[in-house]
Amino acid sequence: MEKAWNLCKSVIRNLDPVLFTCATLLSLISIVTVFGAVDNFGMSKLKMQVFIFFLGLAVTLLIAFVDYRTLVDKLWLPMLIGSVLLLLLTLLFGESGANMETSNRSWLRIPIIGMMIQPSEFVKFTFICTFSKHLFSVQERINHPLTLLPLLGHALLIVGPILLSGDLGVALIYMGILALMLFCAGLHPGYFGAAVLLLLLLAPFLWEHLAEYQQQRIIIGFKPELDPLGKGMQPLLSRQAIAAGGFFGVGLMTGGYYEILPASHTDFIFATVCEKFGYLGGSIVLILFMVMVVRIFMIARMAARSDFGGLICVGIGAMLVVQILLNVGMCFGMLPVIGITLPFLSCGGSSMLAIYMMFGLLHNVYSHSRSVRAAVTPGNFDIDISSADS
Repeated sequence: MEKAWNLCKSVIRNLDPVLFTCATLLSLISIVTVFGAVDNFGMSKLKMQVFIFFLGLAVTLLIAFVDYRTLVDKLWLPMLIGSVLLLLLTLLFGESGANMETSNRSWLRIPIIGMMIQPSEFVKFTFICTFSKHLFSVQERINHPLTLLPLLGHALLIVGPILLSGDLGVALIYMGILALMLFCAGLHPGYFGAAVLLLLLLAPFLWEHLAEYQQQRIIIGFKPELDPLGKGMQPLLSRQAIAAGGFFGVGLMTGGYYEILPASHTDFIFATVCEKFGYLGGSIVLILFMVMVVRIFMIARMAARSDFGGLICVGIGAMLVVQILLNVGMCFGMLPVIGITLPFLSCGGSSMLAIYMMFGLLHNVYSHSRSVRAAVTPGNFDIDISSADS
């Protein structure tokens, strides 16, 4: 009994209470929402969401107990090579998701069992790990062009195959991760200005090389009223679902617009939550996300004193910010529909499990950064790395 109690205390010490609470509450909101819409979504979606919740918690605890420094130092090269190979396999043999109009090759079918996974979701984990280590190792000379080029090459190895697969939504998330990590590592603002200028100059060329459905999504995405019965129907239905919820919602077991809204259990789960629980429920979700993101950057600042743990937190924080803004913007009909899930809420094994893996990393960095902070004596801000490693 004493050993079990000591193990429980050790688990608690390795978890950041704020992140754990926010993630758990969001996951429970998702499960309750899917339960309330089970007649429309299907019992399989509910079972999967519950299963991934418990599996995700187990994965989070496991990763939280493995020293992230040892993990990345020893496995960064296999992580990078494995990620590139997995994305290339997806590019060559990948498929579109079920009931999708696009030609994206984002999903990979696992032989024998036939299960589909989205490799780019799991590669977020490995990319943030490997790029953090690379970036930290050259941080002192990051503004030198000969230092920046290999960093961009590292990113291109991952983002390139995703762009070639046609998954612009996921590629945008990776670019957001890359930009914020470089900025926090000290890259001069002039580089960002030059990148924006180059993007503006290349915009006409890039536009011509987009598929027609991608062009239509972008145009109609900013004003869905242009095609209310076609590509604008989804965001317009989403708006109606959000508005129909009022302040307190129509009720957990009550039907509504979500029943005819495509992807109301994945990309448009936020609209389903708002319809069932109203503006109040939607506001609670957004507040939980805000607290979560703020806490992640607090841990990043705390961990930045010692090693690349701070950059890992920045990468995960950037991913959350970009993904939440894009998804909620889609649901309000303010941004193009580009197939972005909402962390912890959207149904989906790959995206849910990947986010739990990344939160295991966050808890890991939190527990080790506390050790570093404890090693700083009052009046003396020199850090004893050896005591942090012990």
